[in-house]
Amino acid sequence: MNATPSSTDHRDHTYGTDHAYGTDHAYGTDHAYGTEPADQEGRTVHLDTAGWGTMPAAVRALVADCASREDRYGPHELEEDLEDVLRTEVHERLGALLGVPAADTAVVTDAAGAFDALVSRLAPGRGKRVWTTPYESAARLTALYALRDRTRCTVEVVPLREDGDLDLEWMARHIDDDVALVSVVHVPSGCGIVNPVEEIGQILAPYRCVYAVDASYSVGQLPVDAGRIGCQLLTGDGWRFLRGPYAVGFAFLAPRLRAAFEDAAAHRPLPPNAAVAGLNAALAHHTAATAKATTDGPAGLAGQGLLPALRAAVEECPGTELIAPGRVQSAILAFRHRDLPAALVRRRLAARGVVVWKTVAQETPLHLPRSGATTALRASLGPDTTPQDIARFGRALREVVREETAAQRPRPARTLPPAPAPTPALASAPALVPPAGPRPRPSARRHLTLCPTP
Repeated sequence: MNATPSSTDHRDHTYGTDHAYGTDHAYGTDHAYGTEPADQEGRTVHLDTAGWGTMPAAVRALVADCASREDRYGPHELEEDLEDVLRTEVHERLGALLGVPAADTAVVTDAAGAFDALVSRLAPGRGKRVWTTPYESAARLTALYALRDRTRCTVEVVPLREDGDLDLEWMARHIDDDVALVSVVHVPSGCGIVNPVEEIGQILAPYRCVYAVDASYSVGQLPVDAGRIGCQLLTGDGWRFLRGPYAVGFAFLAPRLRAAFEDAAAHRPLPPNAAVAGLNAALAHHTAATAKATTDGPAGLAGQGLLPALRAAVEECPGTELIAPGRVQSAILAFRHRDLPAALVRRRLAARGVVVWKTVAQETPLHLPRSGATTALRASLGPDTTPQDIARFGRALREVVREETAAQRPRPARTLPPAPAPTPALASAPALVPPAGPRPRPSARRHLTLCPTP
């Protein structure tokens, strides 16, 4: 039997909290929280933190090391090495981030899956009402429609005001104990509006409904305190503005929902242990970065201070239109061009080293189609975004629009030369007359013929 290092040896040198972020070791603060390389014209401008936040160097190194050790020693040995992180440390960090007890947090593969797991165990009953908003994601709408079909409840969409904000007065007038579930997204994926989740929580507090908040696109860029929001379920992804690895998310659950959620989650896959360790490291990095941002000034957790410059870069480009409903905006900006396809603009920007995301109406089916857009572009800021990045994005966008608009301009029709007059021999030739009778059929078919059934 091959000998392997003990779990204590692994933990002392790799994963222990005293060493994982110590200054003298591989994941020290000089590496984890140090400044990124100086801006260069040739580096990629990443404006898609909402889709995939680039992992800090220390987080990326830790995930790679976990994968290497799992490959060498096996998953069970890695799980034993990470026992403190998986069972205690990551939950303590999540509780501190969300302002809730650590025991009320859960680690999941993704936010949408956690929401679906809980909703699949709810039984509001016939005639009960479920509220959602026009900014709801397609994944959560699917779970709500399945709940409607299973329990015969009704799904109602909270209306918007003219400025795009949710109509809180409508909610205050229509709320009663027949409302069993209210689902609100803090920041949607298709635009940058910040919905007033705390004010909504105050409206719902006197009633028995379950209040569920999707914080996937807000946590990490905005303060998110589930206690102040007053929700019973809050879900989020770890790979967006928290900049952790893919396939790991989290949830806060009120104690009265814990049993139902755990019953559903028992039949769903768990996130990889390496991803959970990466999320724990990303939470530690975020905590340190937040403290530094608070000390240095109100620059914003995800570069919100650069949002006016980003907005100006889009507005200065001819033919572009902003998709920015609401009075309060986050570090996400959606826009489109009146004449150019979003996919084309995204590809041309990528060729110039600028990464943005293309959104489609199906992602937020109750919002984007109403705005008249079937596709759009989404740019989102991150903590490493610089003014030079915004300037380069603006230049690249103007170049793409100028070149592609010129390429798509209609060209004048070509004038064909007149046909030559027929020669006398051809002119005097007798016309060919088709033979009488049925037309002969070809010996072999050259295409498929569809015949209707009788």
